[in-house]
Amino acid sequence: MGLRIAADVKLGEGVRMHGFVNLYGCEIGDGTRIGCFVEIQKGAKVGSRCKVSSHTFICEGVEIGDEVFVGHGVMFTNDRYPKAVGVDGALLESGGWECLPTRVGNGASIGSGSTVLPGVCIGRGAVVGAGSVVTRDVADGATVFGNPAVVRKEGA
Repeated sequence: MGLRIAADVKLGEGVRMHGFVNLYGCEIGDGTRIGCFVEIQKGAKVGSRCKVSSHTFICEGVEIGDEVFVGHGVMFTNDRYPKAVGVDGALLESGGWECLPTRVGNGASIGSGSTVLPGVCIGRGAVVGAGSVVTRDVADGATVFGNPAVVRKEGA
C-alpha cells in the first residue's frame, strides 16, 4: 500500500490513511483521514476528526487543531529565509535554520493549492480560499483568498 509510518509516530484511534503516506515524528488525532501522497514531518501535530487531502505537505512546527479541512496540495512552510548552505558553503543540517511555528485553529478550512507561510496563525473556523498564499494571521471566522490572501469577510 506504500505507507511509511515511523515507529515514533503517535496515531490516535480510528485514523484512516490511503497509499503513499509518509509520517515520521508527528502526532495524528483520533478519527483523522489522510489522503494519498501526504507527508507529515517530525514535530507536526494534526488534531482529531481532520481531513488532510492528497498531495499535502505538513512540515515541522505546524499544529493543526480539531475538525480542520486541508485541501489537496496544500503546502505549509516553516522557515522564512530558507537556505541550502551556510556561510561556509556546507549543507545546513537540522538546527541550522529557524523553524517558525504555524497554527491552524479548530474547524478551519484551507482550500486546495494553498501555501501557508511560516509563523502564521489561521483562526478557529476561518476559511482560506483555494490557491491562496497566506502571508499573515487570519482572524477567527474570517474568509481570505488571493495572493497574497486578503480578508474578504471579517471574522465573527
